[in-house]
Order: sequence, then C-alpha cells, then structure tokens
Amino acid sequence: MSAGDCRPLMTSPVPREVWASLLRSDREALVTQSLAWHDAVLEAGRYRDISVLYQFASGRQVVLPLARPRRAPAWSTTTGSWPGEWGMGGPISEGGRIAPAEAAAVLADVARRRTMVTEIKLRPGTAGDWLSASSQFAAVEHGMQCHVLDLAGGFATVWQDRFRGTVRTAIRKAERSGLEVEVDRSGRLLPEFFSLLDSSIERWAGMQHEPLWMTRWRTIRFAPPAMLAAVAKHFGSGCAVWMARSKGEPVAAIVVLSSGAYAKYWRGAMNKQLAGPTRANDLLHRLAIEEACQNGYGFYDMGMTRPASPLAAFKEKLGAVPRPVHSLRAERLPIEAVRTSSRGLVKKIIGFKDV
Repeated sequence: MSAGDCRPLMTSPVPREVWASLLRSDREALVTQSLAWHDAVLEAGRYRDISVLYQFASGRQVVLPLARPRRAPAWSTTTGSWPGEWGMGGPISEGGRIAPAEAAAVLADVARRRTMVTEIKLRPGTAGDWLSASSQFAAVEHGMQCHVLDLAGGFATVWQDRFRGTVRTAIRKAERSGLEVEVDRSGRLLPEFFSLLDSSIERWAGMQHEPLWMTRWRTIRFAPPAMLAAVAKHFGSGCAVWMARSKGEPVAAIVVLSSGAYAKYWRGAMNKQLAGPTRANDLLHRLAIEEACQNGYGFYDMGMTRPASPLAAFKEKLGAVPRPVHSLRAERLPIEAVRTSSRGLVKKIIGFKDV
C-alpha cells in the first residue's frame, strides 16, 4: 500500500478525549507527549498549537503533537514536535503501532506545511517505521542518548538487580548522613530549587571552561522559571520536587514528572560541596524510583545525556540503559548546518569542554 492509497482524515486541534485515549493505549508514550505537557507548552502564548489527529481507513488513529511560534509568519518559523527546549514529541498511536504506508502519509502531510524548518523528535524505540518512511526528511541521530530505567519487578528487583553495588553503598551512606528529605507537589519548593540551580550554574561554567554569563543564559533559556511554573501548574500532583537538606540548608533537589507508564527525572540542581560528601543525589533518586515502583509506573526516564560523560556514568550506575534518539528534519535553507558550525566555532574559541 502506498501513501497515496492511505489518505487520512485530518483534524486540528486534536480532540482532548482522543489524545487521552491514545495515551492510555500507548504504553511507551512519554511524559512529554502527555496533555499536561501540551498545555504547559502553550501556557505562555508563545506557541500556536497545530497538532493533528490522523484517522485512517484501517481504523488506526495517530496524534502528532506540533507547535510553532505564534508571532511570526508560518513560512519563516520552525514547526516542532516539540519546538525548542520542549523536548520529544513524536507520534502517538494505539499500542504505539503504525503501518509503514500510514507513517509515510503522516510525514507527507507534515512536509507540505512549508515552514522554514520542520523537526519531529521521535521518542526512543519508535524510530524504525518512521525512519523508513521519511524520504522527505533527513533522519538525524542525536549525539545525546536517553537513559531509561526499567521498573519491571518492583523496587526490590530494581535495588538488587539493576542498581550497582556502588550505588547501594552510596545510598546507605546518604541514609546515615542525617539528611532531611521533603517532597512537594504544589510548586512551593520551586524558588529553593532555583537557588540551588544558580549554584549549579557556577559549577558547570567552571567545568566547561565557559563564561558564567553564557552558562547562565543557556541554562535559564532551557529551563526558565516560567517554564517550570507552567509544568508544575499543569501536572499538579504529577510534578514532585524532592529536596534534601542538611541542618536546614538545601543540598540537592530533583524535579520528577509522572504520566502514563513513566516517571521522568526532568531537572536537577545541587550544592556540590554539600551534596557530594552526603551522596544526596543518590538518595533522592532512590526515593523517587521507589515511589514510582509503588505507584505502578513501568519506567524511570532520566533524560538526555552525552555518551561516556560523568552524568551518563551516574545514570547507568542506577540501572538506566541508554537508548538512541532520532529526529526527522526538513529545512528550506541549511539553518542547522550554519547553527552547528557557529556553535562549534564559539566552543573552540572559548575552549569549551563537554561534560
């Protein structure tokens, strides 16, 4: 069957009840494909929702989350799934399945949208059919990998079979260190989280041999307070801020989002001088993972990481397995090549070190 024989009925905006139904049927659907995430993306009015529901004669329904900047002509903008700092979108379908001809029909429709750049960030594990149907897109494998911990078997299995011995030792040390741990699901701890994040930014700048102002700009651009507030608002109790303190002073914090089969470690920050000796981060992840197991989640998504980096090693000690991540990208002009070249030149000039 060709894409021409497989013309779908298209609906935009996507009915929320259909989106929610497909999420329930698609066990591999990510936190960033949830309706709460969709609502957070659109919260500030910066983006226009152009997500599409495709309905095929086979009875299959596919939702493709899509958004583009609101205050610019469509032809001059980037259409993303999701755009910019909002991470992976990609198609959602019943059971995560798609026929090759149906995938080709979805991509053919997206390619006709004539924006300057179109990028579909595919979730790990769903790339096959979409990559094979992507003749109008360039398939890009990211330099980063997504680390995911399988929670099958419950926390006892994760603790014994997936955590490495060094992590179990570190967690026991943290439990003896006198740390006080609090979890908040109202957004109340976000100001303290940002205070810790500022400490982390100074440390990252030094590690990367990068001017402090540049590290701060890059970090806040990808996680501004308004973005965190929007996510906390729309996820409600599904947004947990775990905070560790030593003698009342914040030491480390992580933000964990929950939706569908996933709990997602989304953001983290710490005071390195205090968190390192107490192993506060190990303890916070242990508690978040244990809670995810107790609440029936199947996976703990630890996010994107550079291969062979210290952060990748930390995640792998907790049992997370790296998965390759792909994007489908179509450009009317070679914008990404210019951007990559410029970024590489700046890194060379300042002596930037990836960590």
